[in-house]
Amino acid sequence: MQRKYILPLFLLFQILFLKIIAFFPEFVERFYSNGLYVYVSKISRITLGKIPFSVGDIIYGILIVYLLKSIWKTRKTWKLQWKNNILKILNVLSVAYFLFHFLWAMNYYRQPLFEKMKIERDYTDGDLLDFTKKLIAKTNEIQSQITKNDSLKVVFPYSDEQVFEMNLNGYKKLSSQYPFFKYTHPSIKKSLFSLPLTYMGFGGYLNPFTNEAQVNYLMPKYNLPMTSCHEIAHQMGFGSESECNFIGFMASVKNENLYFQYSGYSTALRYCLSNWYARDAKVFDQLLKTIHPGILKNYQESEEFWKQYDTFIDEGFHLFYDNFLKINQQKDGMESYSKFVNLMVNYYKGKDL
Repeated sequence: MQRKYILPLFLLFQILFLKIIAFFPEFVERFYSNGLYVYVSKISRITLGKIPFSVGDIIYGILIVYLLKSIWKTRKTWKLQWKNNILKILNVLSVAYFLFHFLWAMNYYRQPLFEKMKIERDYTDGDLLDFTKKLIAKTNEIQSQITKNDSLKVVFPYSDEQVFEMNLNGYKKLSSQYPFFKYTHPSIKKSLFSLPLTYMGFGGYLNPFTNEAQVNYLMPKYNLPMTSCHEIAHQMGFGSESECNFIGFMASVKNENLYFQYSGYSTALRYCLSNWYARDAKVFDQLLKTIHPGILKNYQESEEFWKQYDTFIDEGFHLFYDNFLKINQQKDGMESYSKFVNLMVNYYKGKDL
């Protein structure tokens, strides 16, 4: 066999391997997520965590420039050398695909958090209504404690760097109850691509190659604790967006700081309200009347922020990411973000917030 065909065939082998491994989540959980990945991710975070800027973003920037340069250089060669050009592309894809899964993405195939934490999957409208009312009462309470006035929005007083440091408090408390949420060697950074991320409609992302949690520093600050805790959950090896929302919520509300609790509870409440808006507009309107005006002003702040960057770019990127998630074991695509309502409702059934 000629050497130029080895990597393209290896890409095919990888795709087939992942199709098979999807049937063995317990194997992935034991030997990858709680085995190999623990060491791989720690090495990445220890190596890059102390560097104050995003190494992964710089690498991405260099790769984008290199890609554009390569496209320009080969633009006239496709008629005569199309076969060699396709093989070169497949070679690059094969290596990138391997690194993507070896360094992080095998976590997409691990055991679901529902099973790991023994949480039920289904709930009734009555369960959701009870939980939403509890969530409203708790969010109202914290908003009042912070502002001393139910009509004032919460103004977040901490810098991004302070938030990244204070996140550890919530995870420390969470891991004392659930050891598998233990988080060490932080590597959380402000993304150098925060403006493009904003146009794409995202608050952050995990770089799977460098294991750096990237946060969009332009978004409204009260969202920052919940968003950064979500990205840390990805960093810890959880691929599902709904699971990371749930873990991020738990780490935020277990934090001793009221602003962090507010970030978690207000974000969770917004997801529940969106759920009701889709289910029953009448119930949604009734619930809305019981929420402090200050909380609604924070929601309005977020809406106005994202609206000013609302273009065809975020729609196109959301469509791309929707399909990306569906390919990677998340059949609900972008809707999987809101699926964490299932986890919250069933986890807190019969419990106080």
